Amino acid sequence: MGILWTIIIGFLAGVIAKFIMPGDNEPTGFVLTAILGIVGAFVATFLGQALGWYAPGQGAGLIGAVVGAIIVLLVYGMIVGRRRAL
Repeated sequence: MGILWTIIIGFLAGVIAKFIMPGDNEPTGFVLTAILGIVGAFVATFLGQALGWYAPGQGAGLIGAVVGAIIVLLVYGMIVGRRRAL
């Protein structure tokens, strides 16, 4: 149930992060935004467990997942922006 919960929270976090951080270099498709949000939730879970904020097997909450999704969107924007500049 933990992975399923992380996917659901990540999906919501991706949508929220897209509203918080709109821009030209951000993904425009709904599916890509959702996937990046899910990746952000997994990143937040991994970092939270590594830093001791979450117990093993415990996932990131909605706020942590939104922060993780924003980090993933920033990295995505930097990679896409760099590729367009070439």
